[in-house]
Amino acid sequence: MAKAMNQKSTTAVAVALGIVTSSFAPLAMAPRAMAQVFSDVRGSWAQTCIVELTERGIISGYPDGSFRPNNPVTRAEFAAMVGKAFPNAARVRGATQFVDVPSSFWAYNAISYASQTGFLSGYPGNVFNPSQNIPRAQVLVSLASGLNYSPTQPVNATLTNYFADAAAIPGYAETGIAAATERRLVVNYPDVRYLNPNQLASRAEVSAFLCQALTQTGQISSVISSQYVAGATVAQQAVITAGTRIPVNYTAAEQIIVAPDEAVNLTLTVASDIRNSQGVVAIPAGSQVIGQLVPVGGGSQFVASAVVINGRQYAMNATSGIITTRRNVRDPNIARILGTAAVGSSAAAIIGGVTGNRQITGGNVLLGGAVAGAAAASQGRNIGKTLRDAAIGAALGAGAAGITGDRTITPKEALTGAALGAAVGGALDRSSTGEEVVVINPQTDLTLTVNNNVTL
Repeated sequence: MAKAMNQKSTTAVAVALGIVTSSFAPLAMAPRAMAQVFSDVRGSWAQTCIVELTERGIISGYPDGSFRPNNPVTRAEFAAMVGKAFPNAARVRGATQFVDVPSSFWAYNAISYASQTGFLSGYPGNVFNPSQNIPRAQVLVSLASGLNYSPTQPVNATLTNYFADAAAIPGYAETGIAAATERRLVVNYPDVRYLNPNQLASRAEVSAFLCQALTQTGQISSVISSQYVAGATVAQQAVITAGTRIPVNYTAAEQIIVAPDEAVNLTLTVASDIRNSQGVVAIPAGSQVIGQLVPVGGGSQFVASAVVINGRQYAMNATSGIITTRRNVRDPNIARILGTAAVGSSAAAIIGGVTGNRQITGGNVLLGGAVAGAAAASQGRNIGKTLRDAAIGAALGAGAAGITGDRTITPKEALTGAALGAAVGGALDRSSTGEEVVVINPQTDLTLTVNNNVTL
């Protein structure tokens, strides 16, 4: 890394950021691990990136299932992450014996590797400061240096064109950050115009920088929304032609469960940049698609009505294929599926009514149009059964609030649950849904096809 500025050493929290105690073997990318969505990054702007790096063994979370995305990162932790992300980097200089990094230190090999490959340098006097929290500017300069990136345009012009706070960039970091900007390594959330170069880099931000670097080196596909990437070109006006396919995901849960005759409002997230015929990004990854899951032919289909790009909403007619994967709620595997699923209100009632389990333990309950449909569904029913199901629904509303971490049950939540119970109870008594539910994997089942040209 380019010459670093002297900064006060701060005490860092010892965290597991892909920490290893043995030597790095720079032979191949770390094997992919089982996908994990940490409890505190679900729905986050950096979720897809964090999951990607976790699968590759570059980062890890905490034993309690959290990632703590806002925690700072130490120089030693960053060295460990760099070693795992770029194990094949060329060694461009000899080893440095840092006076504050003994051979017994957990990150000794990682720091030595990061130093020899040019990703990190020490301070005067062969000091490394392994426990010092690393600022955003140092991370970007480190990546530009280790990947041997140099600016092709005037440095000052690049910095002032893209960053409203360019004057705050330290002198040592200007060239490296300009190079990183040209290579689209810089991710600024929530406002792409503000670099905040001297702010301590959080775990989420370091993950995002690494994902962009891995994208530039061809190791992964783009997983960060272009609206947060400095230097990204997004079309000001574009036409997405009919037939264009849009990959999406649902960040709130890994799966979605609905009843075969259930309609549920849903918002999906665009999984990768969608480009127009000129190759310019028209729909950035991370944009939202608004629509509804509707029953079709015994299965379910997502019908999109709009896409939200950088806060602006555009009408869009797009549909997924028809999902016909159904599971009997008595299937012993249904409990495992529920643990990672968002459950439609009618599906929740089916599962509770058939199995006797009134507490749905999925990630959240999709209420859909339950309240509006309560009266219609309950017409002609025995009043005792209607009240029974309303009570169950109220309990379900309390359960849903507990699942989402909101332990305060408001009257609105209880009434919503009561209406839900009455509505789906009516459906159950009429045997309109039976004992089966539709199980949807958003990443594979909900890829959209645009039906008509969309002008953005």
